[in-house]
Amino acid sequence: MMKIGLFIPCYVDAVFPEVGLATYKLLTHLGLDVTYPEHQTCCGQPMANAGFEKQAIPLAAKFETLFEDFDYVVSPSVSCTAFIRLNYPRLLNHDCETAKNCMDVVEFLHDVVKVDRRLGTFPHTVSLHNSCHGVRELGLSSPTEEHVEKFNKIKDLLALVDGIKVVEPERPDECCGFGGMFSVEETAISTQMGLDKLERHMQTGAEYITGPDCSCLMHMAGIARKQGKKIEFKHVVEILASGL
Repeated sequence: MMKIGLFIPCYVDAVFPEVGLATYKLLTHLGLDVTYPEHQTCCGQPMANAGFEKQAIPLAAKFETLFEDFDYVVSPSVSCTAFIRLNYPRLLNHDCETAKNCMDVVEFLHDVVKVDRRLGTFPHTVSLHNSCHGVRELGLSSPTEEHVEKFNKIKDLLALVDGIKVVEPERPDECCGFGGMFSVEETAISTQMGLDKLERHMQTGAEYITGPDCSCLMHMAGIARKQGKKIEFKHVVEILASGL
């Protein structure tokens, strides 16, 4: 049986622990051998995105050591997964097998496990948010600008949930405006992008907005609260694990 190391990014652990728990619950429900290594910490993405790549190198080295004995490293965060896979070989200056084997939970379930059984129950209308890193770096769905045949791995998995109705907003893969440091350095633009994206999601009539990255959901949820909008947010893995 393949050995899976569960990586829960620092902001997920601190702000959205329920997402980490749902990930573990779902993976073990599928009969997978899952271990959560203690002493894991930030992957280094915030430092690197802010222009301090050297400060990310010790974190990358620690990550590699901590997870090197696993067949796969699975995480409920597309941005952290993309950062690790695409940047660790360059930061560490060597071929990094651990980085190659790091996968977002959606692509792992879809591409490796190839889940084809019924999962949870979620009798609600859900608007699907396609995060930029997921679309354009991890290939979770087809980017509209490339005019390729449409696909969506998130939607494929949600189709295994009983009672759910999945809808998508106009401009389905347009950025919500979070972008990590972008939301701090360009607050006004980030906020307006979030307002626009939230409005498109709400025009679908959905009760919930879901996606594979807590950071995007957090950004839109904050705007929704400030605007008094009545819509809920759930990470896709929480929906997949709902009712199990």
